[in-house]
Amino acid sequence: MTAGHATSSDVWPRLRVADWAPTRDTLHMWAQIVGKIRLKHAPMVNHWWQVSLYVTPRGLTTSAVPYHSGVFDIEFDFLDHRLRIRTSGGDSRSIALTSRPVADFHAEVLRAMGDLGIEAAIQSHPNEVEPAVKFADDFDHATYDPDAAQTFWRQLLRVHLTMDEFRSSFVGKASPVHFFWGSMDLACTRFSGRTAPPHPGGAPHLANWVMEEAYDRELSSCGFWPGGAEEGAFYSYAYPTPAGFAEHRIAPESAYYSAEYGEFLLPYEAVRTAADPEHDLLRFLETTYEAAADGGGWDRSALEQDPARWKRRHHPA
Repeated sequence: MTAGHATSSDVWPRLRVADWAPTRDTLHMWAQIVGKIRLKHAPMVNHWWQVSLYVTPRGLTTSAVPYHSGVFDIEFDFLDHRLRIRTSGGDSRSIALTSRPVADFHAEVLRAMGDLGIEAAIQSHPNEVEPAVKFADDFDHATYDPDAAQTFWRQLLRVHLTMDEFRSSFVGKASPVHFFWGSMDLACTRFSGRTAPPHPGGAPHLANWVMEEAYDRELSSCGFWPGGAEEGAFYSYAYPTPAGFAEHRIAPESAYYSAEYGEFLLPYEAVRTAADPEHDLLRFLETTYEAAADGGGWDRSALEQDPARWKRRHHPA
């Protein structure tokens, strides 16, 4: 399917969580291995932004990671189903994405990094999951359905485009739209500019000081992850949670506040089947951000701007 000729089902593809859970869980562990290699070499950026992956026209990438006097990158290619490792020196390695235990994938990735002369002594176990079986001992996660993995990437691609549009109207501090391999979600975060109280932590197999760094500023965060609903869910939360947050009126009608998760949720299938999916998702992102910003007393006049301001100035109606 070439760009510009996709059908509506390709743009917002259907993928039931129950149908691909074994592949999802295996891919989650693979992404953690790749993400930890980036973590080892990338310089620290606020809120751990240096560890995330990014959506590409073919999959997910680390982007350029510094190593000595050059750089390397690692990309999950979900079109050819290869893991591609490339260096600025011109060397590369390619690993097939196919059903295999996490332990085997882990060993092959580290071997490929060694062949390229790149140190990759990473933490031995995953984060934010329970139980946290060491990668070298994980023979249970061993499923890779190429169609499911590619469909998930196509979901991320569509969501990324809409979230990027949402991000464009905010001129305060904001994260890129990026994929966090710990929680396996595509996220974007806005900040008020004020400090936040220390986060209490509590994520499985993740030190509290890691969470404190992630949440040391007042924020409103949104994203998409393959859980929380039959086909995954969009979410939005605030830290710290302002008074009246849960009661704020949001859109569309299919969105709701989950007391279990402490955040607003919108089922992916509700967006996928909407008459105008992009409009409904943008309304969810905008109204839940307003719940955080208005409830928290953010200076919205200083933080928001019309992304079409220059176009309108030079091309008046």
